[in-house]
Amino acid sequence: MFDVAVIGGGVVGGLLLRKLSSYNLKVCLLEKENDVAMGQSKANSGIVHAGFDAKPNSLKAKFNVLGNKMMKGVAEELGVKYSNNGSLVVAFSEEEIETLKDLKQRGEQNGVDGLEIVYGDDLFALEPNLSKTAVAGLLARTGGIICPYELTISAIGNAMDNGAELFTNFEVVKIEKGDCYTLYSSNGEQISAKVVVNCAGAGSQKIANLVGDYSFEIGLRRGEYILLDKESGNFVSRTLFFTPTKKGKGILVSPTADGNLLLGPTADEVLENVTDTTKDGLESVMVKAKQMCDKVPLYNAITSFSGVRAYSDKHDFIIEESKQNKGFILVAGIESPGLTSAPAIAEYVVDELISKLLRLNKKEDFNPIRKPDYFFSRLSIEEKNEIIKANPSYGRIICRCEQITEGEIIRALTENPKASDLDGVKRRTRAGMGRCQGGFCQPYVAEIIAKVKGVSLGEITKKGKNSTLLVGKTK
Repeated sequence: MFDVAVIGGGVVGGLLLRKLSSYNLKVCLLEKENDVAMGQSKANSGIVHAGFDAKPNSLKAKFNVLGNKMMKGVAEELGVKYSNNGSLVVAFSEEEIETLKDLKQRGEQNGVDGLEIVYGDDLFALEPNLSKTAVAGLLARTGGIICPYELTISAIGNAMDNGAELFTNFEVVKIEKGDCYTLYSSNGEQISAKVVVNCAGAGSQKIANLVGDYSFEIGLRRGEYILLDKESGNFVSRTLFFTPTKKGKGILVSPTADGNLLLGPTADEVLENVTDTTKDGLESVMVKAKQMCDKVPLYNAITSFSGVRAYSDKHDFIIEESKQNKGFILVAGIESPGLTSAPAIAEYVVDELISKLLRLNKKEDFNPIRKPDYFFSRLSIEEKNEIIKANPSYGRIICRCEQITEGEIIRALTENPKASDLDGVKRRTRAGMGRCQGGFCQPYVAEIIAKVKGVSLGEITKKGKNSTLLVGKTK
């Protein structure tokens, strides 16, 4: 019997699990995929929004500003890369300048500090590669960038190190309510919990319906991205936005926390959680990026990808106890700025909702600190040599593009939450995320996974079920 079961291994579920693990509670996280950070938290822009876009007095506005202020400290504790690089919303007409003024006023009402509209030479001094058709920009100094899946993995790993349990491949298909909640998986497994928190993202409506809650509906938007090599990572310094529309903040041009350049996303309504990229989608990203900046280095593109983000018919976050089910908490419709808001949402759910259902006693031995998943390349020569003396596996480079060692890959396979496939190793270590996109290192990573897990190469997958690399021997 668990005190709390969290459904959904994204960034909100992960940070919530971490917060819960700081109390003397028995808690678990249920994830339908074979790894965490497999939904919205795997493929998004990684932007820590300042908080000027959300409507005043909305939950988005409240938690965006609070989460922005918390993010640096959370990232430092979890060993996650974070940069307070700032952002610019760029105007290309007098009409759009008026929108910037509205956004500035809205941001100040929301409690965002340091907002300023810049014009002319001051604008191009900040971003020399901006299109010369730009006329003004709303500078938000508190904006930042972070790696969303790194934050998610680190939060869940830290929670597990503090006693939380993780169940992967646990797709909740049935929920029974009695003295507690009993949750059944598609594999026939079951767990019981006094309190359930629905953080299932795109699946949150389905989960709510399992307990007879039909109070909201979830829609899906697919966003396609193009990622450029680190050689182009300094093309812009800040995250550059077009003026926002009803569908979102639009296509952006932004550095990433890992030093690449990111273009996207699109915003196409879809009926299913399908993450294919399309010719039209990627072309629209390129067209808009060229409108934002002059001479965008598209020749340095190394990959493209897409993610599906969930939004609710309430057009705001849904964070409340289900009116039909005591002890069943809804955390749904967490679209942008959900990543930024996640630390604050986690605190609110525990402090304001779960605290009314369970007695909360702080753990005296809770440890909030986690060592970064990949760290070796940033050490001095002397520090590297000391580690290699103690563990020679750190002396063997597996991924040349990202300088990732065998030791870091082994660590990713053996620490919480353990990677089990190539993409899991990739998200934790960046092995395969460089210019060659795994063209050289993938076979070696597969061999290490097989060795550590004690299985044959034929059993190694790219991303879980139905994605094996090999079909048989040729000789």
